[in-house]
Order: sequence, then C-alpha cells, then structure tokens
Amino acid sequence: MDSVATITLPCTPPLAVSVAGQGPLVLMVHGMGGDRHAWRAQVEALRHRYTAVSVDLRGYGDSGDIEGPLDFHRDFGADVLAVLDHFHAPRAHLVGLSMGSRVVRSLALRHPARVASLVLANSSPGFDAMSADEVDRFIADRSAAFQDGRVPASFGMDQARAMCAPDASAQAVRAAAEAMQRIRVKNYLAVLAASTRQDRGDRLEQIACPTLVITSDQDRVYPEPVTRALLERIPAVAHARIERAGHLSNLEQPEAFNQALLAFLRLLPAEAPARMA
Repeated sequence: MDSVATITLPCTPPLAVSVAGQGPLVLMVHGMGGDRHAWRAQVEALRHRYTAVSVDLRGYGDSGDIEGPLDFHRDFGADVLAVLDHFHAPRAHLVGLSMGSRVVRSLALRHPARVASLVLANSSPGFDAMSADEVDRFIADRSAAFQDGRVPASFGMDQARAMCAPDASAQAVRAAAEAMQRIRVKNYLAVLAASTRQDRGDRLEQIACPTLVITSDQDRVYPEPVTRALLERIPAVAHARIERAGHLSNLEQPEAFNQALLAFLRLLPAEAPARMA
C-alpha cells in the first residue's frame, strides 16, 4: 500500500482506522486525550515492513460515540478485536500509549492468543493504589473544566504543555493540543470515569507475550517510580528509556521512539501477514 488510507470498520459502533503497508499487523492505540493521528510518525516508520494501523477507539476521532455505560476492559477490548478481525489477523503486535497501553495490556490478559507482543509506552499498572475517595476526587478535579458541556478554548494547549517536556518542539505540542481540543466532552467524561474506576490493577505477572515498556525521563504523569512496577512484575519484559521527552514520547521524540519500537519488533518471531476484509 503506497499511501495511508482511512477505513471505517462496519462494526458497532463504527471505528475509524488509518492503515499503511503490508506484513504482520501492528495496531497502535491512543491515550485518553488523543486519537489515531497521534501515531502518524509510527505508521510511516512501520509501513515498509508491517501493516501499520492506528485506531480511533469508540468515542474518539472519527469513530462512533459511546452508547450507554462504558465497560473499560470489555468495550475497548472489543474495539481492538474488531480491528484484528477486520484484517484477518489471528494475532497482532499491540502498541499503546498511556491509557491505550492499559487497553492493550488488559486485552493481552483476557485474550492472550490474539496478542503476539505488547509495547506499553508511558504507562502505569492501573489505579489500584488509589482509595475510592481519591478516585472520586481525581475524576471530579479533571471533570471540572467541562461544567458547561464544552471544551474550554485553552484546554488542549494547557493539557499539552502540562504533558510534554518543557523543551518539546512546537510541532509536538501543537499536535497534542489539537487532539485534546477535538475531544467530545460526553465521551471523554465517560472514559475518564470508567478508566479510573474500573482499571484497578491487572495481573501483570500473567502477561505471557514479549513486552517492551517505554518510559520517558521527563514524564510527569507517570514518572519512573510508577512505571517501575511494570518492569518488576511483567515476566518477559524489555525496557527503552526515551530522553528529553514527557508523557507523549511518540510525539515528542518520534525518531527515538521508532528506533526502540522497530528494534523490539525485529527480534520477535515472524507473524502471518494481515489482509484486508
């Protein structure tokens, strides 16, 4: 495939994906304030060897809205499986950033036969260390900006600057800000609540596939003491540390991120090529 294509999968809700290349499927999943466009640099780097796909989870980007109560593990897991099924991929390499890493980590535990490998970037083990009251306060604090049901004009840029390293490029900050400004408030609040209340910690010791944990030296959202649990508890784990990056390492330092990702994937056994439905 010579260019990046946009496809809407005919599932419920419909899911938008970007796809390029041919070969084993590498599926990339965005964070809570992102969408599939955050992975442009990774799609470009992977397309020469893999079928590189980035997805808008339900409620994000060009995908359909969240309908009814959101089950964080079941519903987002179903979105990932729908992409794998569309491309007739028995297994896939799954890459997630922040919330997206928690989505793919959950899927690897619940459907291990479908996951060839995991890349958990700027991730955490979940919210099990927080009490119920702390979870309530966390959700309330982050929901306060949307009292009128709209995204404040400065929200995207404020969030991008808080997440990125102080010397992040203007291009990276702008890309992050634009994605966060595009959020749909009802969906975002549903994800915020479900993610925090339901992702209370997975059985990391039972992750059976090869796993790469990517951390950043300036991640203020999930600093290295938080990510250390991933390295200590996941059995077959490798580690790559991105320098001069904050929480959005794939946007802030795409070349270093891509080098770590490709080096990890090249060490793995070959998977069957994906194909279109």
